[in-house]
Parts: sequence; C-alpha cells; structure tokens
Amino acid sequence: MRRSMLGRLAVAACSLSLLTAFAPAAVGADGGSSAAGGSGRSYKKVGYFTQWGVYGRDFQVQDLDANGSAGKLTHINYAFGNVSAEGKCFTGNIPGEADAWADYARPLDAANSVDGVADTWDQPLAGNFNQLRELKAKHPGLKVLISLGGWSWSTHFSDAALTPASRKAFVESCIDLYIKGNLPQDGTRGGAGAAAGVFDGIDLDWEWPGSAGDTDTKYRPEDKRNFTELVKEFRTQLDAYARSQKKRSTYELTAFVPTAPAKIDAGFDVRRIMRDLDFVNLQGYDFHVSGEPKTAQQSALYARGDFSVHGTVEAWQRRGAPAHKLVMGMPFYGQGWTGVSGGGDGLGQPATGPAPATWAAGYEDYKALKKLADSGAYQVHRDRRGGHAWLFDGTTLWTYDDPQVLRAKTGYIREQGLGGAMFWSLDADTADGELMTAVDRGLRGR
Repeated sequence: MRRSMLGRLAVAACSLSLLTAFAPAAVGADGGSSAAGGSGRSYKKVGYFTQWGVYGRDFQVQDLDANGSAGKLTHINYAFGNVSAEGKCFTGNIPGEADAWADYARPLDAANSVDGVADTWDQPLAGNFNQLRELKAKHPGLKVLISLGGWSWSTHFSDAALTPASRKAFVESCIDLYIKGNLPQDGTRGGAGAAAGVFDGIDLDWEWPGSAGDTDTKYRPEDKRNFTELVKEFRTQLDAYARSQKKRSTYELTAFVPTAPAKIDAGFDVRRIMRDLDFVNLQGYDFHVSGEPKTAQQSALYARGDFSVHGTVEAWQRRGAPAHKLVMGMPFYGQGWTGVSGGGDGLGQPATGPAPATWAAGYEDYKALKKLADSGAYQVHRDRRGGHAWLFDGTTLWTYDDPQVLRAKTGYIREQGLGGAMFWSLDADTADGELMTAVDRGLRGR
C-alpha cells in the first residue's frame, strides 16, 4: 500500500522518546450533500478512497453508492497523487510511483459502474476518475479532492516547495493535471480536458514539512516557511483559475496535519496557513502502533499523559487554528499486537510483535475486526472515560474504533464546534457502511 505501514512503525518507535507529559503526539501517520448536525450547522464528512483498494480489496467507487456512504459524505479524498523528482504532479504506469491504469484507463463493466453502464474501449476517461465523476452526478454536492503525497509519496515535497519558481511550477502542474484534467494520453484514454470536473480541489498530505517522515522523504528547516508559501501559491492559483472559468465557488484547499507538537512547530505556521486553507484534517490515529514493544491505544479521545484526539485539538487551537476548520481524523482500521503477556485486559503489556493480518502485519480493516468481535473468540474492552476500545483474546490485541466509540467522538465534535470528521479509509468499512452510518448519525445528534 502507498502508506507504508512499516515505515510508519519505524518512525513511531523513534518518536515516543520525544513525548512530554500531557503532550499529544503523532507517531507514524501520517458527505452527496452536507448533513445538518444537531446544532443546526453542517459538518464535513471526509473519507479517503484508496487508489489501490480496487485491486486486492476489490473496493470500487460503485461500492460507496451501494453501501449508502456516498449519500452521507461531503468530501472524498482520492489517495494519492505523487510528486516527481522534478517537483511536478504526474501520473503514468510506473510500479510503486503512479498507476494511470487504476486512475483513468481501466475499463469497468456495468456491474461495477455507478451508472450501471459498461465503459467503452474508446471513451477518454475510464477507471476511478470516471466513476468518481458518475458518483458526483448521482450525488450533487459531493466534492472530490485529489490528495497529494501520503506517507510514501511525500519524498519530493520539500524540493517542490523550495523556491518561488519551484512552487509556482509545482502548483501549475497539479492544477493542469487534476483540476483542468489534462491527462497524459494512454491509448484511447486521457488527453486534454479528459478529467475536467472530476476534482473540486486539492488536499496536501505532506508528511512532514520540517521533520522526519518516511525513510526517503527529504526535509529541511526552511520547510515551515516554504509550506506556508506553498499553501498561499495553491490558494492564489486555484482562485485565479476559478475566476477564469467564471466559477461561482472556489476550489477547495485542505491539508492533513500531525498530532505531535514538535511536528506542528517544525512545519506549520498555523495562523498563516489557516487563512488560506478551507480546513485541515487532524491526525486522530496511530498514536501508538504495532511496531512498539507494548500494547497501547491508537486513537483515544482522551488520554491523560498520552496521545489523544482532545490533545491534538487543543494543540492546534493553542496555535491559532479556529475550531470550525478542524476536522477530526478517525481510523476505520485497527493496530494489533501478538504474543501479549502480563495478563489482565492486555493493554499496556509487552508483546512479541505485530499481529498477523490480512494485508499488513499489525494493520487490519474494521470489517475484519468486527468479525473477530462477533465470533466470541475475542473480548471487547472499553475505556469509557478515555473513549477507546480494544479486542483481546489472551494473546492478541487489536485497538480500534467501533460505532460506540465513534458516537462519543461525534458528540465531542458537536460539543467543541469542530468542522467535522475524516476517516482513513473508506474501503475498511463493512459492506453496509456501518462506521460511516455511525458518524453520520452522530453528527446529526441522533
């Protein structure tokens, strides 16, 4: 997967020693129409759709319509777009770097198409991009953003943001490719304007400006200033293009941002970037990960002296971020350990390593964890005050969010006046969209 879990685990282990008491920190990472919340306001519901999920997981865009999620979302973030060594947005069929086949070349049959019509051999746009276009047509008001970077593809962000000239060229390339939709020709697919209208904005997922991310990701002390200027450049060019098209609304600009105060301070001039960003998606997960030697919560709402969602919200607000622009990240997956010893409920105990799982050791989709919980082989444990849950069978432990936890978190969003909820990732939900439904109902105050 593009968000390399192994890389995130290594960073997690190194980051733990930097914690100070009560400081939240990040160690690893990194809905059609708006629904009114209980207070009468609207909340954002932002779900990441993974490019590679159409393969092994066989999760297609059409599944978002079939399971009811599309009607509950306000935004879909398409993960991911990559940045080249030359500092440009690009695509192509390059293993490990780009997948134009999934994006816009792969034909879908009628059963897997949102509109129920099979793709033809000569249509300029197919693949995920065409399905997203069809989904938007069926759910007016649903917005789709291209998310740039991610854990594995933030490699060249620092270079792209380095100078005024490089920033200008980088932003121009991203707008040309994704907003104007000028795709490279791939047989009968692609061409000028082929993907026009698919994307309604850009999500910046640079992990992380000014501090370490994946092993090959460059970072510099000046990244903080350069990220601020990059955000401004995106805002300027997006607004200018909207005006040139006589577009009534602007293109949206968002960012995925970290939990750790040290990472926030190293890479984010909070007050300045929040002027140009429509909102930010807060890392609300991977507070602890399965590469650590002891089991721990990964996404607690409250955790005294440890990472927490509440601590993340406070960290951003203390630095000048307005509450209504803070969108809380929630995991649709769990972190797991095996070889857990020490007895009790398993939390905070030594473990021998990441738990075996379907796609990557120590990382499992919620739909699989729900089956474990329903099987009776695992006991569900809850910290009701802390707002988190875990499964334990005496040997293996999984920390995760279920509908009960998400109800507590959506209540917190409403109480704190936050902007809404974000989830990684939509393909990990159940076939009937159980977690998406819980978030939607919770934000409605139901």
